Amino acid sequence: MTNTNAPQTPAELRDGSGTPPIVESPRPDTGPTSTEPGLRLPEGTIPLLPLRDSVLFPATVLPLEVGRASSIAAVQHAVKTQGPIGTILQRDPSADEPGQEGLYEIGTVAHVLRYVTRPDGPSHLICRGEQRFRILELVPGYPFLVARVERIAEPADAAGAGTEIEARMLKLRERAVEAIRLLPEAPEGLRESIAAITAPGTLADVLASFMDLKTAERQQVLEAVDLIARLDRVLWFVSYRVEVLRLSRDIGERTRQTIEGRQREHILREQLRTIQKELGEGEEQGTDTTELAEQIAKAGMPADVLAQAEKELRRLKRMPEAAAEQSMLRTYLEWLAELPWKVEAGDPIDIAEARNILDEDHLGLEKVKKRILEYLAVRKLNPTGHAPILCFVGPPGVGKTSLGQSIARTMKRKFTRVSLGGVHDEAEIRGHRRTYVGAMPGNIIQAIRKAGTRDCVMMLDEIDKLGRGIQGDPGSALLEVLDPAQNGTFRDNYLGVDFDLSRVVFICTANMLDTIPGPLLDRMEVIRLSGYTESEKVGIAQRHLIPRQLKENGLLPEQCFMSEGAIRTVIHAYTREAGVRNLEREIGSVLRNVAMRIAEGTAKEIRIEAADIPAILGPERFEAEVAQRTTIPGVATGLAWTPVGGDILFVEASAVPGKGRFTLTGQLGDVMKESVQAALSLVRAKQRELGIEAGALENNDIHVHVPAGAIPKDGPSAGVTMFVALSSALTGRPVRPDIAMTGEISLRGLVLPVGGIKEKVLAAMHAGIKTVMLPARNKRDYEDIPEEARQGLAFIWLETVDQALEHALTDKTAAAA
Repeated sequence: MTNTNAPQTPAELRDGSGTPPIVESPRPDTGPTSTEPGLRLPEGTIPLLPLRDSVLFPATVLPLEVGRASSIAAVQHAVKTQGPIGTILQRDPSADEPGQEGLYEIGTVAHVLRYVTRPDGPSHLICRGEQRFRILELVPGYPFLVARVERIAEPADAAGAGTEIEARMLKLRERAVEAIRLLPEAPEGLRESIAAITAPGTLADVLASFMDLKTAERQQVLEAVDLIARLDRVLWFVSYRVEVLRLSRDIGERTRQTIEGRQREHILREQLRTIQKELGEGEEQGTDTTELAEQIAKAGMPADVLAQAEKELRRLKRMPEAAAEQSMLRTYLEWLAELPWKVEAGDPIDIAEARNILDEDHLGLEKVKKRILEYLAVRKLNPTGHAPILCFVGPPGVGKTSLGQSIARTMKRKFTRVSLGGVHDEAEIRGHRRTYVGAMPGNIIQAIRKAGTRDCVMMLDEIDKLGRGIQGDPGSALLEVLDPAQNGTFRDNYLGVDFDLSRVVFICTANMLDTIPGPLLDRMEVIRLSGYTESEKVGIAQRHLIPRQLKENGLLPEQCFMSEGAIRTVIHAYTREAGVRNLEREIGSVLRNVAMRIAEGTAKEIRIEAADIPAILGPERFEAEVAQRTTIPGVATGLAWTPVGGDILFVEASAVPGKGRFTLTGQLGDVMKESVQAALSLVRAKQRELGIEAGALENNDIHVHVPAGAIPKDGPSAGVTMFVALSSALTGRPVRPDIAMTGEISLRGLVLPVGGIKEKVLAAMHAGIKTVMLPARNKRDYEDIPEEARQGLAFIWLETVDQALEHALTDKTAAAA
């Protein structure tokens, strides 16, 4: 029925004002209103007392507090004339002078039993409700509200409705008695008072005044003139209160049992602590376990993990300190308590800010940055979705790791890195079981603990260099880690419980894809990062490399300036790479020389020009050897792809008198040997078209050599280069020195597509090549070539080997050297 924790008066006797009503038997009206001298009210009118938050029912007594001047005047008039007063609820409790539209239509005619005034405060009165009334109209011209009213008599039982009313009365009494029984401190005699009420309307009104109802709900009961409707409404309210009290009692009982159980456990723990103290089993362990228990409680573990941790904690508390397993168990619980089980709400991703960060950290790589922004946009719109696992593939020094750090900055998350190079034990990923001495979780869990958050950005570096040994396959262990549909229940062998990795943003890096297992590669989205152009390297050096090396070498920006010409000299004469790692190393060497001169006091400000570089770094390491090598027949320049970027490849062929023998040198792989055989067969087939003398192939020994013989070489993309070199050697026509080529050939003379076009074109540009011959079916890769390379090179698209000979061989015939 109500709150049972009131300090003095039981709350079940309170109305909305917090004052206990008094029940009295109904009394007939005293007759027409009498008037005092000088103030007469018209016939059929009564003064009104607007109530802000109280409702008076017939047959009940209610204490009220009156503060408004008009209300005090109305009460004083009723007291002096010993006449009735109408209590009526106002719709807006904050209104001081409500009109007829601000009052409810139905109120209660009341008589003032006691009235007490105070000179320095509001007046108090006790009034008794008599019967309902309905306001017809307000009568103006009085210092208080006066209304013409219609008194509403209590309805008699309708024909055939007596049994329904009687049934409702019985049910209402039953529910009221049940509610009183559920109250912890029900007043004595309340049950008997309710049982003594025989009038159905009075029973409903009295119970409505006793219950802890809202003011609007009380007014609903007051406006229910029909007996059946009034009984049904009050019965619903009482039944609702009974259910609330029953639920409250059950909750209280369960709470009491829980508290008693904890008190019992506390007493037993105190006794156990005393026993351990008497036995000399240090007090320190109890302190440690208490701290562990607090850490476990604050860790926010899932229910199943928390149950496992509490179970192991109970084992630890019962275990003697000298037990061999005690240290292992404590370490295990510390790992569980220190892992970030909760996910904190992070800042939303700002795509515009992410674009600025990527442009600030990286020059070029436009397609890569566009894909990263798309990835971030999807994460922003669907933070809980299964995002793809990105894998950056490219040569060393092109910025794969720094891209991952930039992604962490744009997402405002912690960045952690796990190096997988040389990992050959499955336990490095999944951890060791706790039964082993010195067991630890795997690198994944260790990295998350180090990051301190479960929604970090984790970079799995050098995933293509995973090993495989007798301890298992770590690549297979990574399948679950990098599968967005499975890593929500990743189970580390050391923890023995599920850990959710679905919020971790995994980014992988690799130099090549060939060594990555197929199932693992299938779970990742590959983003290729090729090399930089010379202009991009200059920009990277000016924006990133030189400022970083100035700081590392203790130099101020005003102490040293390195011109653009000096940077370009370092790029093309001292480095030949796809990335910028060696470039930074050489720039560091230049600045160390500057630092030494400034430290010696021989200079204060130094400007490095292109002419100063050889004196600092020594003679040029790379020269324009293309023109030197291709001035004689039989030498062609090919383009090759390597794990560290593109490179140029010279193919040398010679024909010397002999018996038609064929020799291959240069540590060629099986596929490249087959390409040479196919090229030779194609030359034999086109012998007449090429103008080769009859019997030249039978009377000469053919030798094909690819320099840098200590380096293994393989692949079919040198087929065109082999055919051109053989044709040049047998016809005596040199190959143009400024042209390079790539492509696989068929025995029908078709040029077939190959891979690594962007890397090969960049290598040709860095080597000073002016024209590049590519397979026509590789035109789809033209858009991937940087704009600088497209503007600086001429492209010839080959359909057949005849086109290659037409553009590659010169018309001049020279004797082979």
